[in-house]
Amino acid sequence: MTNSVRKVAAAAATAVLGAALAGCGGGAGTPDAGREARMGTPAASASTSARASAPGSPAASPQPGAPAKPPTMAPGPNGLTPVFERAKQRTDKTVALTFDADMTSDQGPRAAGGEHFDNPALISTLRTLKVPSTIFMTGRWAEEYPDQAKSIGTDPNFEIANHSYSHHAFTSPCYGLPALDAAAARADVDRAFAAFRQAGAVNTVPYFRFPGGCYDDQALRAVSTAKVTAVQWDVVSGDAFAKDPDAVAEQVLAGVKPGSVVVMHCTRSAAPVTEEAVRRIVPELRKRGYRFVKVSELIGT
Repeated sequence: MTNSVRKVAAAAATAVLGAALAGCGGGAGTPDAGREARMGTPAASASTSARASAPGSPAASPQPGAPAKPPTMAPGPNGLTPVFERAKQRTDKTVALTFDADMTSDQGPRAAGGEHFDNPALISTLRTLKVPSTIFMTGRWAEEYPDQAKSIGTDPNFEIANHSYSHHAFTSPCYGLPALDAAAARADVDRAFAAFRQAGAVNTVPYFRFPGGCYDDQALRAVSTAKVTAVQWDVVSGDAFAKDPDAVAEQVLAGVKPGSVVVMHCTRSAAPVTEEAVRRIVPELRKRGYRFVKVSELIGT
């Protein structure tokens, strides 16, 4: 990892699929075109460091079925938070489906007005299909849906990772998201873990996904004392604002390789066809010999 600033490149919707690239949604009141751009792009690569055991999550001790000390990666140069994108395996056909449970700190009125930032049907389908998954949850989402956060966070099929509390940017520019300074960024991570604990979620892991997928060295330095591993992805599902589940499924199936991390969403309002796409993705990948795992298992390999 160099000390030069690495910014996330702005994405364009793919011409064939006509869907926004997946990642994280932005704040309220943004036109669809802008929101599609902000639903994320593959972030600039960060070199992976040697793996080592790290202190456990700030959350409560996990229940049986969750790793007692989820594996993390060793800090990068100058103590920067390490970044994980894909397991460097070539023969073990494992893949991690990850789902961002997005909600920004200012979207409470929209939720009160009936907008759904949750997706119970998706969680039910993952349980029915027995797909271990990692949910990158914002603290604000856990506050809005505490019963669901607890249900997910006490199910050994899932692990909850940190997606910030507010879903504000940790570096700027980041698709129009309000930016946090270093002190506020570190506090935002802590506040999200506290929201998970308050909801009763115990299967939490010390992993963090930057809102919008945006980070630079300053952002990595800001969260380094949280002792988390930043988790990005190598497969963009395109489920953000998509209307065609087949297109989403095809994009995932075309991109998955052994050790892949797929980014999808657990928000009905922003990703309404994800559950249907998952029902097509899972059996096809299993037919191809893939085994679904949580991010913790990929990092531990």
